[in-house]
Amino acid sequence: MSVPSIISVVDDDPSVRLATNNLLTSRGYTVYTFGSAREFLQSAELNTTSCVIADVQMSAMSGVDLLTHMRGLGRRTPFIFVTAFPDDAVRDRALRAGAICFLAKPFSTPALIQCLETALSAPGDAAI
Repeated sequence: MSVPSIISVVDDDPSVRLATNNLLTSRGYTVYTFGSAREFLQSAELNTTSCVIADVQMSAMSGVDLLTHMRGLGRRTPFIFVTAFPDDAVRDRALRAGAICFLAKPFSTPALIQCLETALSAPGDAAI
């Protein structure tokens, strides 16, 4: 029996956190939600997360800044970005920083699941 992957959803929109949580939980994933990058960084799940799904635009620390911060800490956790404001420059910055996927809201379930499967097949540091 395999251990379920732990997914951390970081988004300042409570409705997106709830919808993503419900979707991924129904698919068998263990999901934790956070209203900000700081909340996630201070959580115990920082050390056990298999993949982060983060909003690009959040107050205080953006999703891309969160990814850059985690890479600076030596963490290789895969990231998927979601945004209501898709912009080529931000998309390019996110992908250069190491994001697996960049999805515009509203995103389809198959698109998110495909990104998640790709992210979870990539080497990361969640098992460390």
